[in-house]
Amino acid sequence: QVQLVESGGGSVQAGGSLTLSCAASGSTYSRRVMAWFRQAPGKQREGVAGIYTGGISRHADSVKGRFTISQDNAKNTLYLQMNSLKPEDTAMYYCAASEHAVIWYLASLYNYWGQGTQVTVSS
Repeated sequence: QVQLVESGGGSVQAGGSLTLSCAASGSTYSRRVMAWFRQAPGKQREGVAGIYTGGISRHADSVKGRFTISQDNAKNTLYLQMNSLKPEDTAMYYCAASEHAVIWYLASLYNYWGQGTQVTVSS
């Protein structure tokens, strides 16, 4: 079993920054791939960024150059540094973990999810 707890969401103005954190516990094998997803009202959940064991990371085109995923294995914590935020980044952000999500942005491949943290960006 894996438990994921997100924090760090909030309300910011366009151009601002936020850092999301995801504290993880449980099986490290089940956390070989971790990712951030987001879901805005009325829209499908979409992959924002993913990171594989060993540190290889991927970012969605919509956030490249603005968001950075990272992890601190000693602290069992996943991060998402978000800069130059835009109103279209407004969504609930979720942390997810998987044993084998080869395609990091496919939500169906993730077994474990956090409860989400809200990010609201005003213009």
